[in-house]
Amino acid sequence: MQVKPHPSFSQIYVVALDDGTERLATRNLAPGRTVYGEKLVRFEGVEYRLWDPFRSKLAAAILKGVKAVPIKPDHQVLYLGAASGTTASHISDIVGEKGHVYCVEFAARALRELINNVCPYRPNMTPILEDARFPERYALFIRGKVDDIYCDIAQPEQAKILADNADIHLKSGGWIMLAVKAQSIDVTKEPSEVYKRELKILETRGFTIEDIVHLEPFDKAHAMIVAKYRN
Repeated sequence: MQVKPHPSFSQIYVVALDDGTERLATRNLAPGRTVYGEKLVRFEGVEYRLWDPFRSKLAAAILKGVKAVPIKPDHQVLYLGAASGTTASHISDIVGEKGHVYCVEFAARALRELINNVCPYRPNMTPILEDARFPERYALFIRGKVDDIYCDIAQPEQAKILADNADIHLKSGGWIMLAVKAQSIDVTKEPSEVYKRELKILETRGFTIEDIVHLEPFDKAHAMIVAKYRN
């Protein structure tokens, strides 16, 4: 087995397994613990968590060749739709001990799993039981402006909700990653039409689109948009 840094993105790794396959991974900030049953591997005294692209849209976007992953070590990240922490925990690994992940989740059951199974072992994560449509409600829990917002919510107005959060919580020149779920927005339209509409909303609200990648075959009718907020 070999582990090497990803050629483009900091604190993301490529693991070459003994069977010849390659997998994405992050360095485990909570050694010995898993979040969603992912496999742990050790290489040269360091523990890594293999990253499942069928469970995480961020991993899927990386494998589909997304040009930019703006989330970096020491960053403050607002995560909308954190659920039980699958992708949020990998972001916790990436930002490291000096970074922070504010995890907003509306579903009490998912947040309870996040609180019980993930956050006690990762001091750089803060769980917030709230509705992402009302970003002013959790302003009290977020220290200053964040560097990035990662959004993965099953709502009809995903781009609008993200932009509303950016207006309050994202620093000027910050970045967003939006995992668009076309069927949550409009099941009667082709996904490509839905993506165009969400892109238009972001541009109207002051974002410069950096990239959009489709996530098939990992996620059907999903795309990842990467954009920079106004300077």
